[in-house]
Amino acid sequence: MMASSYNAKDEDGHHPGSVGSGGPGAVKSKKPDNTAFKQQRLPAWQPILTAGTVLPAFFMIGLIFIPIGIGLLVTSNNIKEFEFEVRTIDYTGVDMFSPCFNCSQNYSWNSSSACTCSVPFTLDQPFESNVFMYYGLSNFYQNHRRYVKSRDDSQLNGDKSSLLNPSKECEPYRTSDKKSIAPCGAIANSLFNDTLELFYIHPNGSRIAIHLMKTGIAWWTDKHVKFRNPGGNHNNLSIVFQETSKPVNWHKPVYELDPSDPENNGFINEDFIVWMRTAALPTFRKLYRIIQKKKVNMTPTLPPGNYSLEVTYNYPVRSFDGRKRMILSTISWMGGKNPFLGIAYITVGSVCFFLGVVLLIIHHKYGNRNNNADIPN
Repeated sequence: MMASSYNAKDEDGHHPGSVGSGGPGAVKSKKPDNTAFKQQRLPAWQPILTAGTVLPAFFMIGLIFIPIGIGLLVTSNNIKEFEFEVRTIDYTGVDMFSPCFNCSQNYSWNSSSACTCSVPFTLDQPFESNVFMYYGLSNFYQNHRRYVKSRDDSQLNGDKSSLLNPSKECEPYRTSDKKSIAPCGAIANSLFNDTLELFYIHPNGSRIAIHLMKTGIAWWTDKHVKFRNPGGNHNNLSIVFQETSKPVNWHKPVYELDPSDPENNGFINEDFIVWMRTAALPTFRKLYRIIQKKKVNMTPTLPPGNYSLEVTYNYPVRSFDGRKRMILSTISWMGGKNPFLGIAYITVGSVCFFLGVVLLIIHHKYGNRNNNADIPN
């Protein structure tokens, strides 16, 4: 290693702010002042890369990253996950033999009556601890620039002036029936509104409903900071929103999203908050419900056996060739199932270790030759 430093005081030149030889009336020079900062003479540390420093660094990175990657990959693979995919049971209803085929063919945003379908499935292994239930969409581009901008954060934060006069970014979902739309924008207008219910089919043939928790699925900062109802969360929301109109594709106004729970109604409804956090990729999943493990007994949260997913089909996706699915998953200390991080660590560690071996061979083969060339005859 070599470190080089400079001292501006040891060099000759004009001092900062000094006047040139032309006198007070001379034109000021555009030349930077002769200072260490402006003339780039500050003390600098310039490392010299040698085999004694580079090779240990490569080997250390490899020996550290590879075990970490293996641990992350094993942890991710231990997370149990069950997903309805189009190859098994088509929740979208594209295939003619799918339980939801009639709903997908006949339902549209303008449909007044709901369509229901039942999708059976089987769990081969039990799900321990808390189980997280997601809905997934494919070919839905929430990352489109105009779609992402089509919202009014001031309105969602409870600002009364924005409630009656939303941002122009919400066009063409800003007004309806000469009233401002609440919540406005394309994101809110396309809110996912399928209703999913889960039933366990007991061996004796009876159906046992699985309790699904609809709160605790949104980020704390979104729930308590970014989203607020106008005038507070405990006011009569039907009066607060009486001068507004519901989004075009909604079947009910925002104050009826969950009228039984004032802490989960209006702009602070957690299903609505989760949807408003847009996804980066066209194929994504969003948290829908949580199945909590019972603390009374030692039975698994979801025992192996036959189940039935009851779907109230409200969200058409055939117009954009989309797909819908439901995912059941557990989590670990690192979150949900995601093998990418472990694979990335293993890849980087392996590449560094391989480069260390290659450079060691090169140094061992050619290092002495270079040293001998430096010795004079």
